[in-house]
Amino acid sequence: MSEKPKAKNKKNLVEDLKQQVGELTEALQRERADSLNIRRRHDEQIASLKDLVKVGVIEDLLPVIDNFERALKHVPKDLENNDYVKGVSGVVKQFEDTLQQMGVEKIKTVGEQFDPNLHEAVGVEGDENELSAGTEMVSEELQSGYKLNDVIIRHAMVKVKKVNLKGGK
Repeated sequence: MSEKPKAKNKKNLVEDLKQQVGELTEALQRERADSLNIRRRHDEQIASLKDLVKVGVIEDLLPVIDNFERALKHVPKDLENNDYVKGVSGVVKQFEDTLQQMGVEKIKTVGEQFDPNLHEAVGVEGDENELSAGTEMVSEELQSGYKLNDVIIRHAMVKVKKVNLKGGK
């Protein structure tokens, strides 16, 4: 009879060990999942921080880009093919290419429907009384706007004009 209780104790011991192994396996799986979630959140925070830094640098550079663009808009006709002017134009193009490589997009303006999330209307074309009906369309861009992913770096400054989409302008 002493054999049976020993066998029963061994069986209970094996069952207890199996249960402990199962519990430890579950705990390890939870810890691994937690670790992966922490790593994923950390990576997201780093990416968000990088974007925040990009936005800050771009905000500082935009006035420089604006001044280059303004200068190119006012080049006298007789200097349009001048090598110096072509060089300045190349610098502007290089700025635009670099911004694009960073994921920065210029906000579309002229011909687009006015969107206060993207555009800042600083002027209105037409009679003020006409503005109660119709759709506001961007008629002129006064200053370029930029965005990085869904973050607006700077709203585009535009003039708007009311148009009746059904019957034309």
